[in-house]
Amino acid sequence: MTDDNARPGLVVAAHGRHCLVESPDRTRCLCHARGKKNETVVGDRVLWKRSGDEGVIAGVEPRRNLFYRQDEIRTKSFAANLDQVLVLIAAEPEFSEMQLARALIAAEAERIQPLIALNKSDLVEPFERAWQRLVPYLHMGYGVVPLSLRLSKEVDHAHLQKHLGGRTTLVLGPSGAGKSTLINLLVPQAQAQTGEISQALNSGKHTTTSTTWYWVDDAHETALIDSPGFQEFGLHHVDRMHLATLMPDLKAHIPQCKFYNCTHLHEPGCGVIAAVADEPAPPADRIAPSRYRIYRTLFEELSQTRY
Repeated sequence: MTDDNARPGLVVAAHGRHCLVESPDRTRCLCHARGKKNETVVGDRVLWKRSGDEGVIAGVEPRRNLFYRQDEIRTKSFAANLDQVLVLIAAEPEFSEMQLARALIAAEAERIQPLIALNKSDLVEPFERAWQRLVPYLHMGYGVVPLSLRLSKEVDHAHLQKHLGGRTTLVLGPSGAGKSTLINLLVPQAQAQTGEISQALNSGKHTTTSTTWYWVDDAHETALIDSPGFQEFGLHHVDRMHLATLMPDLKAHIPQCKFYNCTHLHEPGCGVIAAVADEPAPPADRIAPSRYRIYRTLFEELSQTRY
């Protein structure tokens, strides 16, 4: 077979050197990379060729974006060609604002729209505390969706459909936030599909190690991508001098900085530092101290020498 015989497909799962590719007619084929390493990720549009019972990846179409994290040791790619990243957190256990900020910055860096969902609204007092912590994000213009996945399934299903319909959304969140519950609510057949994918890829406990694409509707217009839970989210692919531009509340005050190469840490006439306050400026005109602490921590982290 020549490259002229290559056919289009969508990567719906990947593990090791193999990936599962879905053709436009919805049939799926196990494919392997040409080289030693599989460079494809879920969401990639590829060209592949039949080779016996399996297929070979002939090429990867240019990506609109790639959502990934990077620490000092390795890069972890989640998915490509996304319309949206849904960051799911919960009122309990208490979410990490640093972890949330890291995910939002990674989305901003790839120009992917983020959406925050706060689960467990049925826990009244913990939810109220958590919601107050998210007020600065509302003022930044982020969408924040309240959920009670354990109790309000029909309401949450309709609510989520408004935000997810017609889009490809990566669902991201720490363990315990309710990610599996959300996936199973919107894609009731998810567990069966995951089992089939695991068997096809021979990857064992697929759900805990890999990223998987699910169609939400029969028209195949709405997709959810389930990703493994994470505890750390490295941002070493972000330039420290561009960090503030990826944090909307800081970015709004950069034009007021006296120096064009301001680090927003100690310079005189810094518009960002001047905006850090609890009161009395209106919320939309100030930077919450917690957000500025996150910026300083990340700037220092990105300033460390890499070996």
